[in-house]
Amino acid sequence: MNKVMLIGNVGQEPEVRYVDQGVAVARIRLATTERGYTLQNGTQVPDHTDWHNVILWRRMAEIIEKYVHKGDKLYVEGRIRYTTYDDKQGQRRYATEIWADNIELLSPKPAAAGVVNEPLAAPQPDTKPDEGLPF
Repeated sequence: MNKVMLIGNVGQEPEVRYVDQGVAVARIRLATTERGYTLQNGTQVPDHTDWHNVILWRRMAEIIEKYVHKGDKLYVEGRIRYTTYDDKQGQRRYATEIWADNIELLSPKPAAAGVVNEPLAAPQPDTKPDEGLPF
């Protein structure tokens, strides 16, 4: 199973592009922080922040483009992907990305903004219960 769940803050304005046939793809940087603590002997352990590259496709990318800005809090659910590429100097580089399957906007928005609650996950096929089942 390959599943990632993150709650964090967007570190910069989302980068949204449109590829073949108008399909939207967004890239965001998400910061997650583990809070520091104090050990029993009095030693302070500081906060630790990790940065994640999150990739969103189609409808989720369009929602990110409209409603998400630097500093907003997001819940992201997806899977981890490892990619390689060659930079301008020809050196091999490695990247770790989170490909989002579901997101939730956690930052409160003012009611006057006219934000409508929209489904953020990919639409699921309608399923109807079997009429012959006794329950």
